[in-house]
Amino acid sequence: MRRVDWRVVMGVAGIGAICLVWLLATGGLIWSTLDEAGRTILKDTLGERIMLLLLMWAVSLLAVGAALRWMVSYFMTAPARLAEQAQVLLGTNVKRQLEPTGSAENRRLTDLFNQLVQQREALREEMDVRVAEAARNTEQEKNRLAALMSELTKSVVVCNLDGRILLYNNRARMQFRKLSQAPGVAGGGELIGLGRSVYGVFDRKLVAHALENIQHRLQRGAAAPSAQFITTTPSGQLLRAQMAPVRAVQEADTVAPVTMTGFVLMLDNITREFEAQARQDHILHTLTERSRAALGNMQAALDVLEYPDVEPEMRERLLMVLREETGGLGNRLRELKSSALDSTVLRWPLEDMLGADLVAAAIRRIEALGGLTAVEAGVDDSLWLKVESFSLLQALSYLAERLRQECVISTVQLRLSMGIGRAQLDLCWTPSAAKLTDKVVPGWEHDPMRSGGEDTSLTIQDVVERHGGAFWFEREPETGTTFFRFLLPLAAPQEQLDSASLVQNESRPEYYDFDLFQPSAQSRSLEDSRLSELSFTVFDTETTGLDPANGDEIIQIAAVRIVNGKLLRNENFDQLVDPKRNIPAITIPIHGITPEMVHGQPTIDKVLPAFHQFAQDTVLVAHNAAFDMRCLQVKEKVTGLVFDHPVMDTLLLSAVVHPNQESHRLEAITERFNINILGRHTALGDAMATAEVFMHLIPLLEEMGIYTLGQAREAAQKTYYARLKY
Repeated sequence: MRRVDWRVVMGVAGIGAICLVWLLATGGLIWSTLDEAGRTILKDTLGERIMLLLLMWAVSLLAVGAALRWMVSYFMTAPARLAEQAQVLLGTNVKRQLEPTGSAENRRLTDLFNQLVQQREALREEMDVRVAEAARNTEQEKNRLAALMSELTKSVVVCNLDGRILLYNNRARMQFRKLSQAPGVAGGGELIGLGRSVYGVFDRKLVAHALENIQHRLQRGAAAPSAQFITTTPSGQLLRAQMAPVRAVQEADTVAPVTMTGFVLMLDNITREFEAQARQDHILHTLTERSRAALGNMQAALDVLEYPDVEPEMRERLLMVLREETGGLGNRLRELKSSALDSTVLRWPLEDMLGADLVAAAIRRIEALGGLTAVEAGVDDSLWLKVESFSLLQALSYLAERLRQECVISTVQLRLSMGIGRAQLDLCWTPSAAKLTDKVVPGWEHDPMRSGGEDTSLTIQDVVERHGGAFWFEREPETGTTFFRFLLPLAAPQEQLDSASLVQNESRPEYYDFDLFQPSAQSRSLEDSRLSELSFTVFDTETTGLDPANGDEIIQIAAVRIVNGKLLRNENFDQLVDPKRNIPAITIPIHGITPEMVHGQPTIDKVLPAFHQFAQDTVLVAHNAAFDMRCLQVKEKVTGLVFDHPVMDTLLLSAVVHPNQESHRLEAITERFNINILGRHTALGDAMATAEVFMHLIPLLEEMGIYTLGQAREAAQKTYYARLKY
């Protein structure tokens, strides 16, 4: 589409108006000097030829316009284009020779630019050699870290405190692919990736609870605090996670408390292990119940043998055998049952935790429910517990909330003391109606827990079994205090180190500088966020035609991500789509997708949810984005998904930074930036090219004073191309 040069139009109009005014003024002067006879002769002479004069005036304007257009292009447009091309060389790493155009002076200036570019490239090459030599040791450390990560037998994911992924190994990528519910080869890419939120897989509250525990232990000076938890994923898989902190780098002479900048998750998929254990439990349970029935039958046989008509010698022999077998079988069953219980408990990781920390966390959790006051009522600060704190705190919150709702209790007390081989954790209250409490409270341990408006399938009894402990309801007659008591396993006391000594004595090697540990843009409005700080999903679609509103369908969708100013080529989304309609033969040479290639592929209602999750919390970028977004919008009713992400268009942004260029097609822009397109008119190839174009445009926009997303979108909407609609 050729843009109208309004400078030429206005120039021709101005010259034409001036010429017309001059002719009219000249004619008026001549008319005023003639007598009546002369005027009659002039009328007769020019009257029939006035149209010819106007035609000659119009022809002269066309000639003037052509000359003016040539002069504008020669003396004005050529220098403007040269300035834009020079701006590309100045603001990016593009290496290319500028083509001389326009006047001799402009051509000479172009030659000087090319000489300066050659000198700059020579200096850059020399600097690159020196930087590469200086960075060799750092690169070796980075490669050692990468080798170590790849050899680990566990999946490792490193996150900042916002839950954004900073690093992950290949085993984690493979594991997340298995967790994905998305169809096709794109599955898994929507779950893991640099800058992506880990909360797409893990419950935010569960991670926050583990972080709170670790942070509390860091403040107490623990040398190596960690936390463990088990969670289910949206796909139904069971993961065991061990969390460790990433500590902030501190000066050697500082005495400030140790703080966290992120955390490390080491993951194990224990779904099969858990299912196998569940089957074993079922077999064990069946064996136990059947054995008990057998014991009953054997006891009945004993009763029969005690009749008087049985011979004494035979009776004594049978009784002895039966008693021995009965006792032996009973002992074996008790051992098996005990072993099964221990196995069940061991499947849930119990962590060592200071009892006082558990009580403090419980008080915060209960008071956060609202309507309840929780206080300490005697806590032994020396007790260490081996607990699964998340489910235990759920149990305490559930009991406290039911007391408030059903027994009109407004204040509860928590106390922790040493029992016989176990710790005693009590949730106490003074009942306002003793009879009501006695009738309502018993039996709560068998009901599914509900706390804070959230349901769980766990019961109090399940939590107690996890800890191999006990639970009961009791009243103290002398004080009238009523309480729930948990018997919990003890852990060996841990040494509490002074924070200052820990900072001074402990040395932790620094392997790599993760830019994403810096504060993220998530805490600010996206419109006010700098383009260099945002995460982008650059995508492209291939379709059966150019009219999505009237039946043309997506046959391929692909995307690549830009995080922290880096193009993540390996974190891409690429999926063929079965359009459930014919692909016009005339379009096949363009995109290269045949009906055989899409036959049996997932349909759009399966693919778009995965792409929606892949693009979550990012800004969408496309070339001629109006068309691609229209393709997504017409599928809102089918999929129930709304792509309400902020959208940026490289076509419009190119028109912002280079308003004097003749073309803003993707091929023209990539040629301008010296970018090679691999796979033009394939969705992934075009998405990759668009991403590289976008990364070149960001510094050019900043040179124009356009730094934020809001500023870029506002500037794009003022361009001529923003008027295109689909």
